[in-house]
Amino acid sequence: MPAMLLASLLGTYLDLYFIGNHFYSFPLRPLPSIFSINILFTLAVLPITMMILLIILQRLKGWLKGLFVLCISVAMAAMEKMAETMGMFVHADHWNHLYTFVGYCLFIGLIATFHEWMKFRTK
Repeated sequence: MPAMLLASLLGTYLDLYFIGNHFYSFPLRPLPSIFSINILFTLAVLPITMMILLIILQRLKGWLKGLFVLCISVAMAAMEKMAETMGMFVHADHWNHLYTFVGYCLFIGLIATFHEWMKFRTK
């Protein structure tokens, strides 16, 4: 649960930063007159997805964990590109989807490390 909360908070603040600096925007989002971010993604999709990823990561050993994170990060960059074609996501002209790949590698790694640390602390 703490890792899901961290994922939601970190995702929200990262979206606020990147939207505020005009790196990307969400033309289709819930409550657009109130929120500049897609709260459905940061409050529901991201934490639930991270919970599933953490369960899978716990079952993997060694280098397979790293390979899994790399594969998920590539998939996120591809899904982001698909979301753009559907009009759900708009990037600045200077955006490179490599940023998404690296960002998700770091994001998932941070959340997974935090999750392991919390498990260690509660034992």
